[in-house]
Parts: sequence; structure tokens; C-alpha cells
Amino acid sequence: MSLAIVYSRASIGVEAPLVTIEVHLSNGKPGLTIVGLPETTVKEAGDRVRSALMNANFMYPPQRITINLAPADLPKEGVLICRLRSGS
Repeated sequence: MSLAIVYSRASIGVEAPLVTIEVHLSNGKPGLTIVGLPETTVKEAGDRVRSALMNANFMYPPQRITINLAPADLPKEGVLICRLRSGS
């Protein structure tokens, strides 16, 4: 099992609050779970994560992936997730 913690900034209007991104790899059925997002947003964000990893020539791990974005009270719409992923 592996845990990685990285820090980024969200883009919400003129504010840029700190966001902690925790990624946990564990044994089990391969899949991706993003904690705390609406179902439609989760599917779209999961597809973006997989695509970003593969396009950056990283191996998509054959394990269970759990992603948590904190703080929990930040609005986590699809655009915010894209900006966090791309680092822009």
C-alpha cells in the first residue's frame, strides 16, 4: 500500500485556497475512487486522471486508487478538478 500527498491551489474567483491531494494505492479490484464528489463528476474526473497519467507516459497502476481532496468544504465541480489536475 502506498500513500502520496501533494499540495496544489484551487482557482475560485480571485481566491486560490490551498488544496491537499491524497492518493492511496491498495490491493484489490483495480479501479479509481474520488472521495466526496457527485457521481457524474467522479466519472468525468476519473477519466481525466487516467488520460493524464497515460499521456504523461506513467503506468496506470493495476491496483485500487483512492483520491481525497481536502478541505472537504471546497466546491469540487469538474472545472476545479481539471485545474487541480493540470496544475494551472
